[in-house]
Amino acid sequence: MLPIEPTVVPPSAPLIICEYCDSVHETVPLGARERAYCVRCGALVQRDDPLTVQQLLALSISAALIFIFANVFPVISITMQGLSNQATLSESVLALAKGPLTPIALVAGMTIIVVPFIQITLSCWLTSFAVLGRAAPGFKACMRTLEHLRPWSMLEVGLLGVLVAIVKLAGMLDVHPGMGLWALGMLTVLVILISGRGIRRLWKDLEDVIP
Repeated sequence: MLPIEPTVVPPSAPLIICEYCDSVHETVPLGARERAYCVRCGALVQRDDPLTVQQLLALSISAALIFIFANVFPVISITMQGLSNQATLSESVLALAKGPLTPIALVAGMTIIVVPFIQITLSCWLTSFAVLGRAAPGFKACMRTLEHLRPWSMLEVGLLGVLVAIVKLAGMLDVHPGMGLWALGMLTVLVILISGRGIRRLWKDLEDVIP
């Protein structure tokens, strides 16, 4: 049996690492809506980038505006026997913190307010420089922070919790979803788009100007 010589990959070859099993693959050109999967574990490692940098910037700015709406306007309004009450997203977290569930309130505040705010801010910061063909100051740290924050953004969980509360309370009280709830739904979609795999294209687009 002849010995197998190890294959040496040229340093200039574009490589991609599977985030699940750490297998190293060479990137391949993909067409529209095409995807590449890891040969070892079958996880998605590469996909066609449907969003341009300009579109990412537009989505980031939209997310910033809707984030304000989601935290300023009431998420839910309750009426019973002529008495009414309403609460915004931040007010709901503060109300939860006044009881014995303070640790849960802290987690809720981090995952549905603080983390999305950081994600939106970093995305606006990075893409505003990227459209000019420049790497933002602190580019590497910002990109790594976005990657680490992705599992901690749980807007969809918060949205689902509000919807469940509306359904359960509807049989006892007059419950009305507020503008903040609609903004929260749109914000959930936008944050998924701007903080997902699409933002990783900046590594490739700006590789010649990253310090």
